[in-house]
Amino acid sequence: MFEYEIHQARHIDLVRHAEEARLAREAVRARRAARRAARHAAAEAESHTLRPRRHRTARVA
Repeated sequence: MFEYEIHQARHIDLVRHAEEARLAREAVRARRAARRAARHAAAEAESHTLRPRRHRTARVA
């Protein structure tokens, strides 16, 4: 019976850690999406043309 209780406690602990890791990944993803949206909005506000920027390096023949 004691081994079963240890197993149950370990299982609950692993589930808790997995949930915390999932929430951390979601928070990171949300922050990245917010930064990307802000960067995109700022780029649109500053841009006066719809064409994409040219590449900085010359084309190779």
